[in-house]
Amino acid sequence: MKSLLVFSAAALAEIAGCFAFWAWWRLDKSILWLVPGMASLALFGWLLTQADSAFAGRAYAAYGGVYIAASLLWLWLAEGLRPDRFDLAGAGLAVAGAVVILAAPR
Repeated sequence: MKSLLVFSAAALAEIAGCFAFWAWWRLDKSILWLVPGMASLALFGWLLTQADSAFAGRAYAAYGGVYIAASLLWLWLAEGLRPDRFDLAGAGLAVAGAVVILAAPR
């Protein structure tokens, strides 16, 4: 459960940080958007170190599924575009993969 919370917080931090760069570069926002964007990306990096995993690569792989689902939630809530059935199917597959990685008996 802790990993899900950490991954969810990391996804929010990463998406917000990357969106700040997107807004500056693609939406012609002020360069000052990069300040909170960089802070958010630093927070993302720190949060991933808090995941319950003995190996960084396994934590990053499992995080990928959560990131995909969170990105589609961002698409819907922040950008106003509702994900379609293909988006949802892809996110479901990615989250299922993350569960396999995290829940496998080792």
